[in-house]
Amino acid sequence: MSHSPSLADWDKRPVEAFAAFVVTPEFVLTSSRQRDVPLPVSMESAAIYRFMFGKFATWMLEHGLRMSTVNAADLRRFIELAKDGRRDLNSKIAYRYLRLLERCFDYLERAPNPARQAIIATDRAHLAEDAPMTALSADDLQRFLAALPAGRTEDTAGHAGWKRRRDRAMQIVMALAGLRVAEAIGLLLDEVGRQPDIDGAITLDITPEAKHRTSYEHTTTLPRAGVAELTAWLKERAELEIPGDLVFPANLKGEPLHKATVYRQTRATFERAGIGVSRAGGRTLRNSFAVQQLEQGVSRSELTTALGLALERSTEAYKYARLHEAPGDASPGDAAPDDPDHAGPTVSPA
Repeated sequence: MSHSPSLADWDKRPVEAFAAFVVTPEFVLTSSRQRDVPLPVSMESAAIYRFMFGKFATWMLEHGLRMSTVNAADLRRFIELAKDGRRDLNSKIAYRYLRLLERCFDYLERAPNPARQAIIATDRAHLAEDAPMTALSADDLQRFLAALPAGRTEDTAGHAGWKRRRDRAMQIVMALAGLRVAEAIGLLLDEVGRQPDIDGAITLDITPEAKHRTSYEHTTTLPRAGVAELTAWLKERAELEIPGDLVFPANLKGEPLHKATVYRQTRATFERAGIGVSRAGGRTLRNSFAVQQLEQGVSRSELTTALGLALERSTEAYKYARLHEAPGDASPGDAAPDDPDHAGPTVSPA
């Protein structure tokens, strides 16, 4: 453990003090998403945090402020900086700065915490106004599902093209059960429910094992249509005698997929469907799942559980998601009709 924090050190050398702090267990313990056994932040994350704090430290120096004297009003001025009428930080990034500074002031035991005061004084409802997340409408989700790689048919020669069917099942699971890419990559055979409920759905009991360290233990539900697709893939996976516990392995050795492969294959489905979104990957599928759940009357607490989020407030941004609508003159059947791997029939999310 590191020595007790010194406000005097942070006042004199804020950048150096933060750089030392961000790689310690204490930094992890200031997060509301901490684990029982804190893991250090990655080098990439630490670099981002250092950049963010460095920007703030430069601003403090320019305004003659220090960590011991800066207050909530000062922090509001910092996040509202603008040049030529354009804000320097959009709302989401500004909020992240305040959250980072809140952790610093908690560590330094400043009470009341000026960053927390600034957060309370900030209207959370505008967080997604600058660049709202994109989610697919129900019609566009049908377009996406209709453009998936083809499933296995009687004409399929042996197990030729098995990776396309793996990708099909994986993308369906992401779209209909709201899994993160890391959770889909790390999904284990034992996490797949064996007994469907009265509606034909099964549960997916997601555990942190073999997944990204921000994944939390939670349970989500895969509806009947998704169950049929996943079951078909699991049957073929067993026939291929792939070793290991991963539901969606990268190869016949059972090794894990790389997230870039998942993104590339998911983006290809978006392109076949003719859906032009800025983030044509798993995040948009997860957003779509969350928005549809809210539209169907699922409570925020239930959605928090289904998505594996640490805090209920994390679902707030989904209320402001921008729906990407399908063109009025297009239909699912228009997606890449000459593609031999085109899915054909629509998979209903209902």
